[in-house]
Amino acid sequence: MTMLNPRVDFAFKKLFGSEENKDILIAFINAIVSEEDRVMNVALLNPYNNKEHASDKLSILDIKATDEKGRQYNIEMQITDQVYYNQRALYYWSKLYASQLQVGDDFDDLKKTISINVLNFDYFDQEPRYHNVFKVLNIVSHKSYFEDFELHFIELNKFNEGKNAIKTTLERWITFLKKAHRYDGIPLPSELSIEPAIEKAFHSLSVLSLDKEEREIYEARLKWLRDEDATLKKAHEKGMKRGVKQGREEERREIAKKRLKRGVSLEIIAEDTGLTLAEIESIKANLD
Repeated sequence: MTMLNPRVDFAFKKLFGSEENKDILIAFINAIVSEEDRVMNVALLNPYNNKEHASDKLSILDIKATDEKGRQYNIEMQITDQVYYNQRALYYWSKLYASQLQVGDDFDDLKKTISINVLNFDYFDQEPRYHNVFKVLNIVSHKSYFEDFELHFIELNKFNEGKNAIKTTLERWITFLKKAHRYDGIPLPSELSIEPAIEKAFHSLSVLSLDKEEREIYEARLKWLRDEDATLKKAHEKGMKRGVKQGREEERREIAKKRLKRGVSLEIIAEDTGLTLAEIESIKANLD
């Protein structure tokens, strides 16, 4: 049996969202958040439960946790691009933040809530960084007055380990998520094994087993991942064959598709991509 692919959200939650692997989750969180937000311990609010996922094959496979200071975390591996993903990310952050209050609680009982979105696709087209952090800032002074809000987006495809030297713990985790399933039957590379938590994650992934229902869910979601990878590869190959000019045209059309899915107006898309309104209308009419 081949090793599971941790970019499949089902495998991701089974690996990071299990009680026996909380130390792996802690290490992953600490590789992402700022030094002052690093955690010592976490309690899982929705630990992995195979029966729940077997009964709901389209369930949201996020990981909810709280730390020793009461801060809340929502961690999600997102396989494919979705319409209005920005609104979705805000919604799940706000839902977890509001869920802290029970009847009779005061607003000062609310704790900082950090959402970590690991994306298997490029989302912020004009941001070259693979890790983007969003907070609420004053638009003039750039000072932050709403410390409870924090969103992280990690775009896996933007980190190319072939071109960029692996320097940070987060980059090692990204490489692990992208390549772990390829290491089936061979040792974990030394640049990753120097992190004890990644070494444990690799071992845990290698021994994870699935029952029949879990295997069906995993295979279905793996197909989404393969389809997404194939689409990106096909678009790249087409761009190369058609030359630089046509490749750029393909890129502009792909950007237009993504922004249409997010609900961006046709006028703004036309301004950003250089496509005509008629071209964008045609793209919109042919969206799946």
